Amino acid sequence: MKKRFKLKYLLIVILIILLVFLFINIKSIYDSISNKNEVKTLMTIDNYGYTLNEYDSPYFKTLFEDLKKCLESDEVDEEEYATLVSKLFVTDFYSLKYALSKSDVGGIEFVYADYQSTFTKKAKDTIYAYVKSNIYGKRNQVLPNVKEVTVKSVETEAYKGDKMQDKKAYIVELNIIYDEDLDYPNDLSLTLVHVNNKLEIVKMD
Repeated sequence: MKKRFKLKYLLIVILIILLVFLFINIKSIYDSISNKNEVKTLMTIDNYGYTLNEYDSPYFKTLFEDLKKCLESDEVDEEEYATLVSKLFVTDFYSLKYALSKSDVGGIEFVYADYQSTFTKKAKDTIYAYVKSNIYGKRNQVLPNVKEVTVKSVETEAYKGDKMQDKKAYIVELNIIYDEDLDYPNDLSLTLVHVNNKLEIVKMD
C-alpha cells in the first residue's frame, strides 16, 4: 500500500514538473513570436496620427520626413500636403516587398476612415492575396517595390460621395516607377477630401 502511495505521489510530482516545463517553454515561444510581431515606431506627426515604422521602405521614410516638415511648418502648403500623402499612399500600398504578411496592407492610414475596413478587405483578397509571411525575415518571394512616384498633375474640384462631400477635393495624377517591372499599375489617380485638419483618400482609379 505504501509503495502504491509513493508511486502515485512520484507520478504526480513528475506530472507537475512536466506541466511547469511545458508552460515555461510555450510562454517562451509565445514571447518570441510576440516580440517579432512588435513593430517599432520611428517617427510620428502630432495632430495628424501619421506614423513611420521600422519596416517601411527607404523611399517611404524619405517622403515621410518631407510630410513632417510640410505639416509642421507655420503655414501648411495644402497642395504639397495632397501630393505627399498621395506619394506616401502609393509607395506604401504597392511596396509589397516590405509587407510582413497579406494582412499588412500598406497606406491604410491615408484612406478615408469610413472606407478603411472595406479597402483593407478588398486589398487582402486581391493584390495582397499571395503575399507570403515574412515575420521571421526568411521570405523568398519576388514582390514589387516602389522606387519613385512622380506627380503628373494636381487639380481641385467638388466631390460628392455616399458619406461625405467636399467643395475643394484634390485630384492627383501619379506615375509609379518600380525597382522591377512586375506588371503592377504605373499610372494612378487619387481623390483626396478634407476631413477636419487632414486630407484623406476617398477614391483610387
